[in-house]
Amino acid sequence: MNYEEAKRSFTSLFKHEMNDAQMREFLLSVKLDESTNTQTIAAAAEVMRSFAILLPISNYLRSKVVDIVGTGGDKIGSFNISSTVAILAASCGSMVAKHGSRSVTSKSGSADMFEELGVRLDLDIEKSARLLEESGFTFMFAQNHHPAMKFIMPVRKTIPDKTIFNILGPLTNPAVAKKSLLGVFNKAFVPKMAEALRINGAVSTMVVSSEEGMDEISISDITYASRLKDGVVDEFIIDPQEYGIRRAPLKAIVGGDAKENAQILYNIFDGKSTDAQRDIVLVNAASALMVDGLARDIQDGLEIAQMALKTRKAKEKLKQIIEISNKL
Repeated sequence: MNYEEAKRSFTSLFKHEMNDAQMREFLLSVKLDESTNTQTIAAAAEVMRSFAILLPISNYLRSKVVDIVGTGGDKIGSFNISSTVAILAASCGSMVAKHGSRSVTSKSGSADMFEELGVRLDLDIEKSARLLEESGFTFMFAQNHHPAMKFIMPVRKTIPDKTIFNILGPLTNPAVAKKSLLGVFNKAFVPKMAEALRINGAVSTMVVSSEEGMDEISISDITYASRLKDGVVDEFIIDPQEYGIRRAPLKAIVGGDAKENAQILYNIFDGKSTDAQRDIVLVNAASALMVDGLARDIQDGLEIAQMALKTRKAKEKLKQIIEISNKL
């Protein structure tokens, strides 16, 4: 399908003009593999967000927000890296509007861990916007912003394989974030998703997937990346060793349930974590700060993020977010 064909089909899907059998047949026809058309991804994301309930923030704030998110589905079992990175980036000055949900394939989704930390997640959309304005961070529950998915998901769950919806969530941020650090479970989608973001109006983004299929920047191997800057998408490889980060096996960053992952976050913010846990957060935070324009490059971002940990700014930011969310 080209862009307009895909847009028409996905609009019909989201308008509930298809019955369950037609929806299932359509989703099965949109293959999610190396042949997946970038135009189809971009059109599907545009349509999904057009049916979303957007975060009610000013245009100025909308131009500032950044998302730090992974697709999930990498089956690595890591702790909540992107969520930890989101708080660290917020402590460095980023306005983070994180889009996520509860666990689907892991023991702890981003929402599960934030709830364990004490961040109040039952805020209505207006209060979520205020949390962002007052703290520089908010968490947007996907189900609160995408009501049309209620009748699509039951059909989606009857399909055992991944579908295009496995990659659409990070592309449909309800704050309409123009900046993002986005991880995906398969390197084949790295340039495709970066190009889809460009088509849909992103201004600065980096899409990453590691050699092992991790939806983060890895410290166990190289990571494939596509960076959108000044309207151009460039592909490159990130090797953590080039930034003085020692490689560590994947088992070094494995997490557990929400309680265990929350403790790992606190250990990182308190300077009590393992080197591997700290380093994978630092290299991802550095990249987020670069994408956000707060760091010149990854090396500069590393220094900024390291200082935020050293001075306990990240821990103070988390405390602020918890307090404000519970007062709203």
